Amino acid sequence: MWLPLLLGLVSPYFVCSAPIAAHDMDVTSIARMFLDQIGERRYLLSVIDVQMSPMRNTAEMLPEGCSPVPEKIASTQVVPGLVFECEEKITFDDAITIRSSLAGVVVLARWSDGSEASGFFRGNGQKVPIRLADLSAGAGSISHLATTYFMLGTEHILFGVDHLLFVLALLLLVGGLWPLVKTITAFTVAHSITLGAAVLGYVPVQSGPVEAAIALSIVLLAREIVMGFRGQEHLVHRSPWLVAFAFGLLHGLGFAGALGNIGLRTSDVPSALLFFNIGVEAGQLAFVAAILVVHQATRVTVRARLPKLQPVLGYALGAFAMLWFFERLPPVWGS
Repeated sequence: MWLPLLLGLVSPYFVCSAPIAAHDMDVTSIARMFLDQIGERRYLLSVIDVQMSPMRNTAEMLPEGCSPVPEKIASTQVVPGLVFECEEKITFDDAITIRSSLAGVVVLARWSDGSEASGFFRGNGQKVPIRLADLSAGAGSISHLATTYFMLGTEHILFGVDHLLFVLALLLLVGGLWPLVKTITAFTVAHSITLGAAVLGYVPVQSGPVEAAIALSIVLLAREIVMGFRGQEHLVHRSPWLVAFAFGLLHGLGFAGALGNIGLRTSDVPSALLFFNIGVEAGQLAFVAAILVVHQATRVTVRARLPKLQPVLGYALGAFAMLWFFERLPPVWGS
């Protein structure tokens, strides 16, 4: 008896199929719902399972700025259910909260542009939050999308210590303004390529191996910092931009893993990707600028000590990166 239930939960047909008898609700404690966009800012929320409690407390259920349409107006719609209208289009960071003791709710969203998305939302015994990001809701406006994903990209790079240490290692290896510009530009172009390819589904991403490889990329640069102090220069020293490009492709997959499923309609994904990448670059450039300012402010005291500090920094970077590598090995073996 469990096989049909399991198949129903994992199959989109489970949502799209005809209503199932009411006793199914008693067995599964899972309701099935439709969310249809029936106007520019008007939506219909309908429940398949007849034993689900009526949706009365809409003030706590609907997103902010949304309210039910009076019955005499809603009754003109061909499909019965709760019709609500919003001041602005509902977006990916909105949520609908179902006050119920249900174990979960399966929702099929059908948007006005013809796209569809479905998802299963688990309850906590008192309510079931339905995140519209998991139903590929639209962005609402370009300014809202830009702000959200720009901040997401900036926060990711500024709080992504491994990416920042990789950039720091590049700064320690590169001498002169023009080589630095070429190196940072190569890193930017490379991770933009793989970030876009991964988010758009052209390149599969397994976060475990990618994160472990990113740690190893820092180990390699740390080794080259120490080798440079000993007078042994390799490709990293002669063409740092080439190495930065190669490893930038890897770091782009790391950014994509952090971005994950961005929960937007297909038409909004390129813009979200663009602003996320701009945010990453803004955070990266802010970090580089801060390092250069500190170096310029302390150039008198640091310049004499830098040759001695160089191997120390190299060993420190390598030690941190090796710790990260060993921490990230279990997911690799399990992938």
